[in-house]
Amino acid sequence: MTTTTTTKLLSALLICISAIGMASAAADVAAAAHPGCQTRCGDVDIPFPFGIGDKCAIHEGFQLKCKAPKQDSKLMKPFRGDFEVTKISVEDGKAWVKAYMSSQCYDPFTGGMSYSDASANFSGSVFWLSDTDNRITIIGCQTLAYMMSDSYVIGCSSTCDDNDQTPNNGSCSGAGCCQASVPKRIQYYRGYFNEDYNTSKIWRNSPCSYMVVMEDASFNFSTTYLTSRVFNETYKGEVPVVLDWAITPDTCKEPQRNKTSYACVSNNSHCIDNMNAQGYRCQCSNGFEGNPYVKDGCKDIDECLHSPCSEICTNTLGNFTCSCYPGRYMMNGVCVPNKKIGFASVPAVVGASVIFVVLVVTMMFAYLIKERRKLRHIKQHYLRQHGGLLLFEEMKSQEGVAFKIFSHEELQEATNRFSEQQILGQGGHGTVYKGLLKGNTEVAVKRCMTINEQQKKEFGKEMLILSQINHKNIVKLLGCCLEVEVPMLVYEFIPNGTLFDLIHGDHGQQISLATRLRIAHESAEAITYLHSCASPPILHGDIKSSNILLDRNLIAKISDFGASILAPTDESQFVTLVQGTCGYLDPEYMQLCQLTDKSDVYNFGVVLVELLTCQKAFNLNAPEHEKSLSMRFLNAMKNNKLAHIIDGQIKNRENMPFLEEIAELAGQCLEMSGVNRPPMKQVADNLDRLRKVMQHPWVEQNSEELESLLGESSRVSSRGTSTANFSIERRGVMELDSGR
Repeated sequence: MTTTTTTKLLSALLICISAIGMASAAADVAAAAHPGCQTRCGDVDIPFPFGIGDKCAIHEGFQLKCKAPKQDSKLMKPFRGDFEVTKISVEDGKAWVKAYMSSQCYDPFTGGMSYSDASANFSGSVFWLSDTDNRITIIGCQTLAYMMSDSYVIGCSSTCDDNDQTPNNGSCSGAGCCQASVPKRIQYYRGYFNEDYNTSKIWRNSPCSYMVVMEDASFNFSTTYLTSRVFNETYKGEVPVVLDWAITPDTCKEPQRNKTSYACVSNNSHCIDNMNAQGYRCQCSNGFEGNPYVKDGCKDIDECLHSPCSEICTNTLGNFTCSCYPGRYMMNGVCVPNKKIGFASVPAVVGASVIFVVLVVTMMFAYLIKERRKLRHIKQHYLRQHGGLLLFEEMKSQEGVAFKIFSHEELQEATNRFSEQQILGQGGHGTVYKGLLKGNTEVAVKRCMTINEQQKKEFGKEMLILSQINHKNIVKLLGCCLEVEVPMLVYEFIPNGTLFDLIHGDHGQQISLATRLRIAHESAEAITYLHSCASPPILHGDIKSSNILLDRNLIAKISDFGASILAPTDESQFVTLVQGTCGYLDPEYMQLCQLTDKSDVYNFGVVLVELLTCQKAFNLNAPEHEKSLSMRFLNAMKNNKLAHIIDGQIKNRENMPFLEEIAELAGQCLEMSGVNRPPMKQVADNLDRLRKVMQHPWVEQNSEELESLLGESSRVSSRGTSTANFSIERRGVMELDSGR
């Protein structure tokens, strides 16, 4: 064996030993925690910032317990509260846990259905459901189920008797199995089944149905899940769920100022803000790997172990360099032998180099032109797909339509490339950004999340309908962008926030009953316009205090009315998707899966109760029977305890007659059956009448008589007639005319 060969073998051996040592060190760092703390529980590594035992985690939010589960006392496993932790990733900021599944099964002994409604609650913690890794999955042959959170109700239905579709292994498209996306920033959910859909008639062929929120990568549909209890037996009642986590709810700026509590303690690490929720976490810099939460936890990656160079690789801190053996030089990343170049061959080399450069530049320009054409074709495809050509033609034929088709580049420039700093709000339908168009026109740009194929075909036509809506209490739709996969909407910018902020915000200002009544009346007029004056009529679908904007003079403007066209618009789609906002969702819509104008009336009834009580529509932390504001309000009305729930700022002897009639009107809007709810026009007329009565100076002089008249009005109004209402207004005018 030659000396050179021996040297090479020794070098290779040293590299291998070094690699083994570094791998071992990296493993130690990944699991490192405070001295003396447990770094493993069962077969799960517990890396810092997580910890087992007192003062072993970065703070209490990351503290785990190592214990034996009830069903298996032999193997110790880590738990976060009631959830078994199966895996932790420091690099990705994720944790895998097991969560219970919701199920409905036929019980042959009782002859009825048995239900198990599972839930998960991470409220107030550093964890939330990963919207990218999890899916809402429903399995069954006659099943409609929902995931209800503190902000959303989302679900779908699956059937097995559709002539067009039959259940197939690996396919979850509505036949025996359906799926829906998990919204962002969800910390609490509970699974529910619509009891009108059940398996009591088909239990021999399909005994059970299931609703789970679980990791999408771990689920693969099998038709045996429909014909047996295999799904429950496969996962033993618990499914894998992926959680995202952050160190604290703060963004990077706040903790970086306070170095004592800053979590990114390792050299060669940096802070990153979570894109889908509030909070920050840490990451090793490029070229380093390990645990950024531990001192010196980010170790240099030896890239040379993977032979990235053709000959000689030299590892550097966070990077590497390539070089060639003596007598060779690097050309285009490859080592080639040196050649003695004579004087005569210089022109040939220069000429070849020039030709090479020209070829490269030509190829680059050709590639750019090809990519631009490709991008143009994609934009034109989306424009045609969303009905843009039809929209252009209709706009030409209808003069005076103040509606613009924006380019993607225009909206990117207006929103600073959709910067996070421009975000005005986020909801179930999409994200809204503040934008500044050329000419200093402020706008609100809404990037919608998803639309289905049917909605894409009708989008241009429906945009034209919405563009013609012109009402002082409705946010004006200025235009849209159709050359992207999911269209974007451009609205006028309303500067003073939402009714939700006014009612529930910590601003210290008092809101008079007159202001609340005016806002309610203006909102009701806007909804009436959508129902009665728009052609065709428009159902809003998501009336709530956060969708009622206020301008500089606190004039109400209904926003997000375009959400209705992004929701299903025919019966076949309604039965496969139910979504709304917790606390506002119409119970009849949940049962029948069909949105009507009376669904908007119910939503508005909840807003009226918010204005009366200054309480939120849904309180996750309240006892089970008090979570819903509408239920608490109806119980108070039923038990004659209205005064107990009314906001103290507006509760006084002079206001009580008006408050009682507004409460009576809200109660009618919150009727369980839509048939019993008043039309929106009647609601608006009643609010208008109340405003006029409040504005008469006669009111103060005749408060006792007014109280009796309003009481009579409420009783008659509840029986479906407006005679007393007319009498009050007419009596007020007569009193004024007579000089009283």
